[in-house]
Amino acid sequence: MGERLGNRLKAARAELGLTQADLAGLVGVTRKTVNTVENGVFVPSTLLALRLAHALGRPVEALFHIEPE
Repeated sequence: MGERLGNRLKAARAELGLTQADLAGLVGVTRKTVNTVENGVFVPSTLLALRLAHALGRPVEALFHIEPE
């Protein structure tokens, strides 16, 4: 049974009215990085996950979750 890291980044970002580029600027990555994390293509490092959570004002657990593949 495989698992993957799911996320609620897009919804949290949209609630704050931020674009991918806005969020990328807040956490020091490219817009493409934010896009690939949101789409589950790239699993963020712990440091990036914490930066994203801080920028969005959410606990990490509210943004990232384990889901079956």
